Amino acid sequence: MLTVTIDDRTVRVPEGTTILEAARLAGIVIPTLCYRDGCRPETSCLVCVVRVDRGNRLVPACATKVSDDMTVESETPEVLAARKTALELLLGDHLGDCLGPCHTVCPARMDIPRMIRHIATGEMDEAARVVLEHIPIPSILGRICPAPCEKACRRGDVDSPVAIKLLKRFVGDYLLGRETPRPVHCRPESGKRVAIVGAGPAGLSAAWYLRRMGHACTIIDDRPEPGGMLRYGVTEDALPPRVLDGEVGAILAAGVELRSGVRVGADLPLAALRDEFDAVVLATGDPAQGTGVGVEIIPERATHETGLPGVFVAGSALTPSRSAVRAVGSGRSAALAVNEFLHGRAPKGEQRPYTVRMGRLSPEELAEFAADTPKHGRINPSAGEALGFLDEEAKAEADRCLHCDCAGLEKCALRLWGMKYGADLRNWSGNERTFRRETSHPNLIYEPGKCIACGLCVQIAEGEREAMGLSFIGRGFDLRVGAPLGADMREAISGLALECAQACPTGALVYVHQPVPIRTSPDTEASESA
Repeated sequence: MLTVTIDDRTVRVPEGTTILEAARLAGIVIPTLCYRDGCRPETSCLVCVVRVDRGNRLVPACATKVSDDMTVESETPEVLAARKTALELLLGDHLGDCLGPCHTVCPARMDIPRMIRHIATGEMDEAARVVLEHIPIPSILGRICPAPCEKACRRGDVDSPVAIKLLKRFVGDYLLGRETPRPVHCRPESGKRVAIVGAGPAGLSAAWYLRRMGHACTIIDDRPEPGGMLRYGVTEDALPPRVLDGEVGAILAAGVELRSGVRVGADLPLAALRDEFDAVVLATGDPAQGTGVGVEIIPERATHETGLPGVFVAGSALTPSRSAVRAVGSGRSAALAVNEFLHGRAPKGEQRPYTVRMGRLSPEELAEFAADTPKHGRINPSAGEALGFLDEEAKAEADRCLHCDCAGLEKCALRLWGMKYGADLRNWSGNERTFRRETSHPNLIYEPGKCIACGLCVQIAEGEREAMGLSFIGRGFDLRVGAPLGADMREAISGLALECAQACPTGALVYVHQPVPIRTSPDTEASESA
């Protein structure tokens, strides 16, 4: 047996053990991309490098054998910097969007492609679940939102953007038309109480998400009816009262208390609110330095905090805007910050999602990207926009989506480690690959632009003695995996599609005929489980 010390932890291992294997026995996580148990080390990604015996050279942990009395350092500044650089080089050569352009520009950060997938397959309860993760008033926003997502929609470069706003409204109207109440899925009661000043879109959003996190919420508003700018600044033709009342009512029905006709600052001092509640959210719609509560408050935009402990700001009171969807996003972000505060952690709001963007495609690339989608243009509701889509119209419009988001996002180790190490996507940009998508295999999608040439799928096919298998094609920076002799993926790996897709550390190989898990926002997941 050999003795090795890794980050001040000593472990005894058999001869022939690698540093990576020893680290795992010691409970130390070293990142890997091109490594897989049972496969020979390729040492191509270099994200597993470590420092040995305090030398000046870094070595790959996956292929370096332990020697007796070896000292290994896996967390030194130079090791971390080397891993970050390796990840940035791989990400800079990555041709694919982690998140769809529509998703990244949505002020509420809603997972639009996931919603659209569920509409296309008729899974309306799942579509509603996706929407409610980020937007508690979809029927309202489906009527008045300026739809920045549609301006970013890549389908617009083919013919016209997907009707995202109408599809969101379709989901909202489905929820309003249900015989059973809207699902809430609240965490257990926390025992904490939050006051939200203002019953507009920011306040309603903050209340919905704080309630889901298990906190008791009370909305206080100076108007006789809730809704704020939605009720008093939008015409009834654009937003029918039944829709407004229905969605506001669904939020209140989740257990949110409403105190109407109370002006904070005049009728109720802010100090009294702070005494009564564990936290206060100011969502009054006033500019940042004049919230109407009798106290000058200058908020911190990133965290929604103010100079008063436990007092937060959301919506136009934080960032002046007349956009309801921005107010909804701000309300949710404030709820996340308040939740952190109530659990004794440093408050932070919604974080910008980590994503690689492949930018504008050439006409030839775009044609390949859209090859498997319907050729028909944008569908207009047959009964008129005032009534919205019929079921079949919504499904047909949803089918037009190009699904720019990565189908392998859930398992992409490249993105996971990129986020962990703070890899800056701008440091090594310069991707010159051409987008290509191979769909010859009945169960597999292969996008060579996402391949990091780890060779795992090559080894799997080789070990199982596939008749043709896979091989490395090209040289240097152009090296990629593919089927040899001009064959297609169906011929190369007829029976190993699932295993190869599971081994792929990026979204280059995706198995398409298996259930896709619901994607939950990491911020919501972390906050609601606290």
